[in-house]
Amino acid sequence: MQGYQTAIAFSDPSQVIVQLNGVEKEYRGFAFEGAAMGLALLDRLTPWNTNRIDQFLIQDGEDHIYMAYVGIGWLLARLPGGIQGYLRKLEKAQGQKCPSSSHTPQTSDSYPHPLIGWLAIDGYGFHQGYFHWPQYIQGILPPKNLSGYSCRVFDQGLGRSLWFVKGGNLRAIETAIAQFQPHRRADLWSGIGLACAYAGGMENPQLNTLKQVAKPYYPQLAQGVAFAAKTRLRASNLTEHTQTTVEKLCGISVEKAAALTDETLSRLSYGGTIPAYEQWRQRIQNYFV
Repeated sequence: MQGYQTAIAFSDPSQVIVQLNGVEKEYRGFAFEGAAMGLALLDRLTPWNTNRIDQFLIQDGEDHIYMAYVGIGWLLARLPGGIQGYLRKLEKAQGQKCPSSSHTPQTSDSYPHPLIGWLAIDGYGFHQGYFHWPQYIQGILPPKNLSGYSCRVFDQGLGRSLWFVKGGNLRAIETAIAQFQPHRRADLWSGIGLACAYAGGMENPQLNTLKQVAKPYYPQLAQGVAFAAKTRLRASNLTEHTQTTVEKLCGISVEKAAALTDETLSRLSYGGTIPAYEQWRQRIQNYFV
């Protein structure tokens, strides 16, 4: 909320970033997430100035690119027709332009980013699960206005929301996921892994239990944890709980987990039947099989 309100109050991305950099490191990524939501909203409301989010990401916001796209997804959930319009742009970006050869995604590749632009759909899924949990978690309502692979990315965000909706209660999380159709569970566990490692909330004994509970979907859980490692390392806001979670659930260091997410970016195929984002996830998951 602080990040969102800062973006609305200052409007200029440079000034917003100055304010955000004063937020405690552990929570700074969440502030950038909220600020991205605010700046993207201002871009929609002021047709004479629609490049705030681009400026934000090109500046210091680039280190928080993953969280920023999630924040944009929150906005898409609130705008009429927002998610459909964004998906059309994302499909066009994937077909027309591939990212640079750099291992680390750069915002300059295009907007929406043809690879991590999917994280906005993840953010949309989180929003629906967090604010409308009776329908999407308790009622197991399928995502509206989505089809194909976007439904799977939605479930990754929905899984992240489960971590917060259930307060990190492992038994409640396990029970909730078991209610979903089997084909949705792997992506839900991937979201759990990311949220657990990024936000924290579990002690060591609980982490061991989590690994056992999620065993049929362990590669997906670990992939989500690796994403969290990369997200925090890139933003220079690594926490002790992230380090502990990565070591316990992945069996490797935070640095190695983050490096794995970089190494698996090489030679992804764009414009095919399997989105590059899913190819990336599968390569990471295969490491943990």
